[in-house]
Amino acid sequence: MIFEKGELFCGPGGLSLGALKAKVTGKNGELFAVKHKWASDYDPAAVETYRENICKPNNYDPKTVFQKDVRELKIDELEPINAFAFGFPCNDYSLVGEKKGINGEFGPLYSYGVKVLASKEPQWFIAENVSGLESANEGQAFQQILNDLENAGPGYMLTPHLYKFEEYGVPQTRRRIIIVGIRKNLNLQFKVPAPTHGPGNFVTAKQALEGEPIPEDAPNQEPTRHHQRVIDMLSFIPPGENAWSEKIPPALRLNVKGARMSQIYRRLKEDAPSYTVTGSGGGGTHIYHYRDLRALTNRERARLQTFPDKYDFKGGKEAVRKQIGMAVPPDGAKVIIEAILKTFAGIEYDSVPSKWSVNSQEKSNSELELAMQEIAAASEK
Repeated sequence: MIFEKGELFCGPGGLSLGALKAKVTGKNGELFAVKHKWASDYDPAAVETYRENICKPNNYDPKTVFQKDVRELKIDELEPINAFAFGFPCNDYSLVGEKKGINGEFGPLYSYGVKVLASKEPQWFIAENVSGLESANEGQAFQQILNDLENAGPGYMLTPHLYKFEEYGVPQTRRRIIIVGIRKNLNLQFKVPAPTHGPGNFVTAKQALEGEPIPEDAPNQEPTRHHQRVIDMLSFIPPGENAWSEKIPPALRLNVKGARMSQIYRRLKEDAPSYTVTGSGGGGTHIYHYRDLRALTNRERARLQTFPDKYDFKGGKEAVRKQIGMAVPPDGAKVIIEAILKTFAGIEYDSVPSKWSVNSQEKSNSELELAMQEIAAASEK
């Protein structure tokens, strides 16, 4: 069975690359796979990247990728699909910033995913957002989003989970909420795939960056130019520590008052996964090498996100950094989508319980509220 996927907020195509790599052979030899149907994003550089790396190698029409604000997209006129993905904008749900949640400019944009579900009635969907989503607006935003997704169109059985991508072979401690929904009338229940990695076999930053040399002609490999003062400061910061290290001489320390972000000039540890790759932030937030006195290149950041070296991100250096930092790691997406395909193929796989259930037929509203409180408490630990 080949699923034709539509996608909103597609970014540079991390989730789509993972979807294209996910293939399952059913019990009778039938192939279960995903192909691109259409995608949309407002960022012109990300759209160009998607067309270059997802459409071009697979002979998909680049005109099926729309560069448009989702609020201007005519959803009812989009081609039919039976699979859907959307990593709705996380700006208002992030744990940093103003945290406006569902009341912010970007918070309500998930509703366009709900409109796609109502209009196209795909057999399954996958939605992605930052871990801060569950605590936004004191948990009410997350509850509303789950309720709206469950009741969209024909109705969906939801399996939301807080995935730790380092537990699935991604060389980065990246935590994201992934919501998988399967149409209720199909009577299929998705299960969270069991982690494949843990302490002792995590993929480390060194393995990701040095396992194979980066080809000399690889794109997005431009170095960052540092002031000598930054280089001098980095020379005193041990791997794993940041700009607040006590080993930095007073003359080289940053003059910062108030909150001190832990990722400022933080150097990687070579024997552990990277800290989270981000797509925004000023000086000191670019991720710093464990051995060399420098920030990583965009190509190296892309390796931490599990993009192949040939994946050519379009746009200027900062536009590329933004795309890489906001993308879904393809290898992580592949694991989850393979589990979806196995669910449809009737193939058992190792799984772990989701930490909470949200389908109305399984939980009353009071139980749902209790679950939300448990999630919020766990995230603070």
